Amino acid sequence: MLNLTGKNALVTGIANNRSIAWGIAQQLHAAGANLGVTYLPDDKGRYEKKVRELVEPLQPSIFLPCNVQDDAQIDTTFEAIDKQWDKIDILIHCLAFADKEDLSGDFSNTSRQGFTTALEISTYSLTRLAAAAKPLMKEGGSIVTLTYLGGVKVIPNYNVMGIAKAGLEMSVRYLASELGSSNIRVNGISAGPIRTLASSAVGGILDMIHHVEQVAPLRRTVTQIEVGNAATFLCSDLASGITGQVLYVDAGYEIMGM
Repeated sequence: MLNLTGKNALVTGIANNRSIAWGIAQQLHAAGANLGVTYLPDDKGRYEKKVRELVEPLQPSIFLPCNVQDDAQIDTTFEAIDKQWDKIDILIHCLAFADKEDLSGDFSNTSRQGFTTALEISTYSLTRLAAAAKPLMKEGGSIVTLTYLGGVKVIPNYNVMGIAKAGLEMSVRYLASELGSSNIRVNGISAGPIRTLASSAVGGILDMIHHVEQVAPLRRTVTQIEVGNAATFLCSDLASGITGQVLYVDAGYEIMGM
């Protein structure tokens, strides 16, 4: 069992019990990390209630709103973290969004606003959160984000999100280069298709999952917990020499040619 006792881990992007971020949070907790959780605020407080009830068994010591489209709220969130924790050791970035109409049809018809929104939330947010976390990673740290094969190869009904993931993966490399001198490692996990709230917006997601089950070397897709195990490894001292990488956790599907 990996040991993250004494490590403060901030997890973003938990929406429900199918979220990959939820699988990561569970495994970080099992390894002994002290958890902080952010949620997307909304006028009626629905997300807050749902996420709070879900993560309660993990006893997060920090539970804060954070809309990554609002710089002021990001600053407020990290100021609160600084006061309570003093330091961050682990940052988990599991944030992605695109308008559903921009995930199907001709890619050339992607709207300007849809393109901007997808890259702001799915790509730029990693850079913005890393910048906010950097001064709090006083003893070094690990940043892990989630990407997908659609960032390097054409996937049906992925469209603008593929562009966002390509930018995210390049952001991992640039951030790793910048933050390495502060002993902060930055890596990505490219997970196989999993049925989540986010993936439900991708047309044909169940067909994609069944295809992976037939073609991948392991003849199955992966679970949230398996991705959580990989993230926990990347956040541990066992991965102290790994940065700027994208680790495929997809039952081997990425290696197949046809």
